[in-house]
Formats: sequence, structure tokens, C-alpha cells
Amino acid sequence: MTDSHSNQCSFHSHKGWRCDQPAGEQGLCFWHDKQQPKQGMDLKAELEDWAHSGKPLDGLQLARAELSGVNLVNKDSKQGYSCRDADFYRANLQDAHLFKLDARGSSFMKANLSGANLHCADLRHCNLLGTLFAHSRLENIRWGKRIRQERQAKYAEKKRDKQGAEALWQEAEEVARNIRKQCEKQGMFENAGYFFQKEMVYRRFQMPCWSSKRFISKAVDLFCGYGESPLRVVLFSIAMIMLCALIYFAMGVTTGADMLHYSMDVSLSENMFRFFNALYFSVVTFTTLGYGDIAPVGIARLIAGLEAFFGSFTMALFVVVFVKKMTR
Repeated sequence: MTDSHSNQCSFHSHKGWRCDQPAGEQGLCFWHDKQQPKQGMDLKAELEDWAHSGKPLDGLQLARAELSGVNLVNKDSKQGYSCRDADFYRANLQDAHLFKLDARGSSFMKANLSGANLHCADLRHCNLLGTLFAHSRLENIRWGKRIRQERQAKYAEKKRDKQGAEALWQEAEEVARNIRKQCEKQGMFENAGYFFQKEMVYRRFQMPCWSSKRFISKAVDLFCGYGESPLRVVLFSIAMIMLCALIYFAMGVTTGADMLHYSMDVSLSENMFRFFNALYFSVVTFTTLGYGDIAPVGIARLIAGLEAFFGSFTMALFVVVFVKKMTR
């Protein structure tokens, strides 16, 4: 008995949909067979007909295809067309209409998306290496927390493939830089700041593990997110003040004749009073006010000097980061 699916394309989408097109020698149809050449072929009308027929665009192999101005906007639904895990390598998608397109996992490597409308598109886990975004609409795109090269680089590191991981981190940095520049040109400074931070993180991972440059880069990331996170500066300041307050509370500070430090011989309320005095002294020291009504004792003097140094540095850093964010 003849199999009814023997001459049907064997491609299955992630949701279980099976392509109904006739299969070639590889068991795949023209659209899903990457061996079928599409270079320079004008497939715009055929692709639009495919999408409007209700069939998903998942897994389509359209490397080097001519798709300039293609309209893949699903006007009859709140959700865009599904175009997951497709291949648009070096495809010409100039001025394409891709509003809300679900392109998760697809490859747009070196594709021409100049002038394309990508508003609200889902580009999570896409390969965007060398993609041309000039004058594209990039508002409200879902980029995802990790770009594809980042995930691949972490996997390569787990496999102890040092050279492969380094190459992937370089690619990830290039992708982040490309998106950041386009966002800056379009005045999308929040996105630009996010991808600048990503760019610096990817650059850090290319440095030797125990090098001073990598350590300094990591410290800058923790303190201020490479200048993109004033909140981190505030949180670091609070943590520094609390830590020093605990040290002063343990070692003791003096108000002249009285010594204030933790003691098991006094009540809880008295210890709380002493801690709040230590906290007050820590705030005054961190902000370099130095009223002089409370003074450190012994080794606490060294802690106070270090806190004052870090406090002046941190406040200056906060001003720089805050002004940078507010003046964009």
C-alpha cells in the first residue's frame, strides 16, 4: 500500500504543522530545502500568497532571495505571522513590512533590512550578525535577554572550546554594537544603553580570565553597569554605608567621654541606640560631611578613611552616570 505522505515535504513546524508541498529528492519542498537555490529569485509574490493562505512561514529557506518590499503583516490578527527558524541569509528584505512578525530563531545574517518595518517584531534568538538595519523601524522589538551568539558562546565554554567561545563573543559584541548604533541614530537611547552594556560585557568575556583588565571591567559593571545604571551606584552606596556602620558598631566609636559599641551587658534598646549612632557616623563619613560629634577609635579610623575615599568617588560617579542618563 502506497504511503500518502511519501511525496510530501517532511518538514514539521515547532507546533506540529506539516508542510503540504510536494517533496524533492531531499524529502523537502522547494521552500524548505536549503539546497534549492533562491539566489536573486524574486519570491515576493509567492511568499505573500503563502503567508496569506494561513500556512506558517516556519523553517523557510530563503537565503539570498529577492524579497524587497515584501508584505508579511497579518492584518486579520492581533498576532503576527509565525516565521520561526527561517533562513534569510543575505536576503534582500529592503523596505519589507514585518510588523509583529514572530521570527524567533531565524537567521538574518548579513540580510539587508534597510528601511524595513520591524515594529513589534519578535527577534529573540535570531542570528543578527552583519544585518543591515539602516533606517529600519526598531521600536518595541523583542530582542530577548541573550542574543544567539551569547548562548552559543556559553555552551562552547562549557565544552571547553576556548577558541570557539572567543570567536562567538566577538560576534556577539559586533551584533550588540550594530544594534546600539542604529538605536542611537533613531533616538532610542534606552535600547542603545542596554546594548552598550551588552557590548561591554561581551568584550569583557574576551579578556583573559584572571587579568586586571577583566577585573576592572567587572568592577565597573557591578558599580554602575558601564555608566548605564545609576541604581547600582545607589545600591552600592547603601551597602557600603551599612557595612561600615556594622564595623563601627562592633569596634566602637566615641562621643567624647562615652564609648558606643555593641555590648551584651546592655539592653536591646541601648544597643539599637548605639547602632543608629554608628549608622549616623557612617553616613556622615561616606558623604564626607565630617561634623566631628562622633569619632572612630583604633582601627576604625582606617575604615573611616577608606569609607570617605569611596564615598567621594561614588558620589562623583553617581553624578556622572545620572547626568549621562538624563541628558540623552
